[in-house]
Amino acid sequence: MDRPVRLGVDVGGTFTDVVLVVDGEVTTAKVPTTDDQSDGVLAGIERACEAAGVAPSAVGQFRHAMTVTTNAMLEGTGARTALVTTAGFGDVLAIGRQERPALYDLSARKPAALVPADRRHEIDERATTGGIERRVDRSAVGAVAGRIDEDVESVAVCLLHAYAHPENEQRVADTLRDELDATVVASHETLPEFREYERTSTTVVDAYVTPVLDSYLGRLRERVTDRGIDPPRIMQSNGGIAFEDGSHEGIITFDMGGTSTDVGLVTDGGIERTREAEIGGYPVHVPMVDVETVGAGGGSVAWVDSGGALRAGPQSAGARPGPACYDRGGEEPTVTDAALALGYLGPGTELGNEVELDADAARAALDDLATAADLGGAVEAARGIYRVANATMTRAIREVTVERGHDPREFALVAFGGAGPMHAAALADRLDVGRVRVPRANGVLSALGLLAADERHDASRTHRTTLADADTDAIGAVYREMADRLRDASSDPDRAAVVRRADLRYDGQSHELTVGVPDPFDPATVADRFHAVHERARGYRLDEEPIELVTLRLTATLPGETPEISHEGKSPEPVEQRDASFGGTFRETPVYERASIPAGATIDGPAIFEGGESTVVVPPGWRTTVDGRGTIEMQRQEQTRGSNDTEGER
Repeated sequence: MDRPVRLGVDVGGTFTDVVLVVDGEVTTAKVPTTDDQSDGVLAGIERACEAAGVAPSAVGQFRHAMTVTTNAMLEGTGARTALVTTAGFGDVLAIGRQERPALYDLSARKPAALVPADRRHEIDERATTGGIERRVDRSAVGAVAGRIDEDVESVAVCLLHAYAHPENEQRVADTLRDELDATVVASHETLPEFREYERTSTTVVDAYVTPVLDSYLGRLRERVTDRGIDPPRIMQSNGGIAFEDGSHEGIITFDMGGTSTDVGLVTDGGIERTREAEIGGYPVHVPMVDVETVGAGGGSVAWVDSGGALRAGPQSAGARPGPACYDRGGEEPTVTDAALALGYLGPGTELGNEVELDADAARAALDDLATAADLGGAVEAARGIYRVANATMTRAIREVTVERGHDPREFALVAFGGAGPMHAAALADRLDVGRVRVPRANGVLSALGLLAADERHDASRTHRTTLADADTDAIGAVYREMADRLRDASSDPDRAAVVRRADLRYDGQSHELTVGVPDPFDPATVADRFHAVHERARGYRLDEEPIELVTLRLTATLPGETPEISHEGKSPEPVEQRDASFGGTFRETPVYERASIPAGATIDGPAIFEGGESTVVVPPGWRTTVDGRGTIEMQRQEQTRGSNDTEGER
């Protein structure tokens, strides 16, 4: 079959989402995530191909995002790792920074170092920012290799000032690769930037997860190749934009899945990114999409704490045994059980085409919770779960908006994930956001977004100097070297667009701001841009103060190809009526088949839209329209803040 077939697969904590695009037609599949994620991936691919009527071998492009490395960090199942560092610096990981995980908690504990003291090895060498003062001796490296235990699977190499002069570190890494049957990760290849603790931590994390990732990708590559599919391109943490911004100046992304909720911002047509993140309490300083994650998802388990307060999450029932209503052995009530008891989900609803919801099992679990929490029955417990979960997600949205100087009322809330559209209007009420958008295929939107995302490659190198003393020729040479390397890594070097940036700060500051820089590098232009960015971010500028150039950054991007999606629909009539809870009262609510609603149709809440991957809940006071791409546009018609129990303020 000679037609373009594009495949996107996103593995979540509870479900694996698959999107197949054939000649502009979108076919989706959602299957439970498996312990070996490749099992669920293959099951989802086969189901989507069967539904679309194509053979797996017809797939011409396969893009993949997964949680293998994140799970390894959170669950502590990464590789047994050793660290080789400069003599006297073996305890950098243990010392860390002075920040406390909880400022006023006297018993707070930082996570244990990924590499314990007995697997940290020091070597005699010395580099400074000015050059190599003492070269490393290969025999000394051999001696270190002899001391590394045979069961060590990965070695991180991080020597002092290797970001500026990597010769010693390269010699150590090359020798260890020759002498050890282990993965070797060097800091100058992973993060050639200053700040010793963050560079060491990032390198160790890379070494800790790389064997696990390689093992998974090896299994997946073998299995998809057997089916005639080329190996996948992997979504990196620096990400891409999954959908268009539309007519709004900015959007709040709200992705609620089965295990957690991710929220972020898109401003000025670009998604916000960060280079200062933590995974499981360990600093990881690489470019990534700036996302706030909280443990609130459809599978979040509700429980009562020692003070008698109702909680929801961060524990999750996962795909197995899953929520009580999955009838797979789970006995604890979850957010999904609450949705079923409140009428947002219907009895018998299928999730992932193989999980049929059992309302009686959900009610039994909620009754037990009501007894433990001294509540008036299953429905009251369900309302309490919704209030608690919504409060958790609202706090996350406030962190990426209000706490960063953004007014959420100036944004639209874009809801996706399997559970997001059930909660979106309620959260919008709490935040006084008047617009909610639910894209077509929102339940698998991250998988669809893989097909639209840019191919992006990032490089950086610390190059410290004042702007007044900057050697523009040397700076230009660094940028050119990085650009050549990134173009070589791109799938189409001739089409890769390169953007130069730099981190700068006023003399005496300890943190930097990033600005775009021209080609060729011009100190006066860079200074003007930095003053403006500093004033916008910090509220003031110091035009007479010296400016320090810290790190040079470069990004090479190949634009993604957004799938063309159209929507027509046939009938605006509801398929059934169902009692659903709004404002503390059950109301007869029309239920629509989302795919049948024609473009241009307008429907007032309360209403429920059901689809293959998710359910959209429209409370009273909201009006919905459907556009030509199948996106549901929700507009608040009246002040509903505090009126819906899905919203949580009463």
